[in-house]
Amino acid sequence: MLAEELINPNMPVLSLNDSVAEALELMEQDKVSQLAMVENDVYLGLVSEDVLLNWPNDTHLLSQLHLPQNAVSAHLYQHIYELIELTNQYQLSTIPILDEEGLYAGAILVSDMMAKFAALLGVQEPGAVVLLSMTNQNYSLTDISRLVESNNTKILSSYFAGSEYGMADKATLTLKLNRTDVSAVVATFERFGYQVAGTFANDTIEHPDRQRLDMLMRYLET
Repeated sequence: MLAEELINPNMPVLSLNDSVAEALELMEQDKVSQLAMVENDVYLGLVSEDVLLNWPNDTHLLSQLHLPQNAVSAHLYQHIYELIELTNQYQLSTIPILDEEGLYAGAILVSDMMAKFAALLGVQEPGAVVLLSMTNQNYSLTDISRLVESNNTKILSSYFAGSEYGMADKATLTLKLNRTDVSAVVATFERFGYQVAGTFANDTIEHPDRQRLDMLMRYLET
C-alpha cells in the first residue's frame, strides 16, 4: 500500500493568512496535532498544535509567528512501512505528501493509515498469535509456513524482529494464524526444534511478551 492510496481528501491546510485561533480550531475539528501550511501548492512546513497553544496572542496571523517549521513530508510512492517509520520518528498525526514535482499533493491522517495497516495484518480476522524465539540464522519463513500449513492452517500475517532485547543473535517471529486453536501447530513447531515463546488466542499466553503484544494489538485496532 502506497502513500497515494492513503491520502485523505478532506484534510484541511493552513495558510499564512490564517490566525492562530483559526489554525487551532481546524486542528480541533479534525482531531490532529499538526497541519500542513501550504501556499500556491507549495508545502511550507508542518505547524504543531503545541507551538500554537504556547503563543500568547491567538489573533496573530501564522505569517507573523516565524514558526520553526518541520519540513517533514513523504512522497506519493512511499510504502506504508516507510510512512509508519516516519510517523514514529516525528510523532506525527498528519503526514504531508508531495508529488513528483515537490508540490503539495495532500495529507494522510495517521489514524486512517493505522486502521488500514491493521487490516493488512489481519488483526480484524479471528485467529491466534504465535511467538517464536530463534536465532537470525534459523529464520526461514518458507520452512515455518510449511510446518503451519501441514496442520491445515494458514499464516495471515507475520512480523520478524531481529536482534531482540539488544542481543546480536536473538530474534522473534510473530505469526497471526487463521485458527484460534493452534495446539497442533505449537506441537509441530516444538517437534521440529522451534522455541514457542508464547501464544495469544482466547485465554492463553503466559510470557513476558504478552503485555507488549496486547498493547500492539490494541493500538492497531484503534
